[in-house]
Amino acid sequence: MKTNLGLWIDHRKAVIVTVSGKGEETRVIESKAEKQPGRFDGVRSTSPYESQKVQADRKQDIKFVDQLNIYYDEVISILRDADSILLFGPGEAKGELKKRLEDAHLDNLIQAVETVDQMTDRQIAAKVREYYN
Repeated sequence: MKTNLGLWIDHRKAVIVTVSGKGEETRVIESKAEKQPGRFDGVRSTSPYESQKVQADRKQDIKFVDQLNIYYDEVISILRDADSILLFGPGEAKGELKKRLEDAHLDNLIQAVETVDQMTDRQIAAKVREYYN
C-alpha cells in the first residue's frame, strides 16, 4: 500500500495529511518556536531599563533556530514512512524543511513544492486529496 503525504508548514504549525489505502488521517504539530519572546508588537514598556531585561537579539535568534530544529526533527520523523510528499505552505519554512530533507537524503520523496496562503485544516486535506487523485 502506498502512503502519500501532504504537508502544509509554517514556523508555527505543520498539518500532515496521510492518504493511503486505509483512508485519510490528519495530524497537527505545533511549534514552540517564538521569534521575539517577551515582547509585544507595537507595545513599549513603561518600566525603566527594559532593554537590559530582554535577551540580546543574537541569543533570541539562536534560541529560535534551536526550537525550529526540534520542530523540524519531529516533522521529519513522521515523513520517513512516506512514499511521496507534497510540500506546501506560505513562507520560508517549506524551503528550510526541504533543505533538511535533502540533508537526510529524503528529498527523493518530494513530489512538488508549492507556495500557498494560509489554509484551514479542511482546505489542506482537500488539496492533498485532489493532488493524489
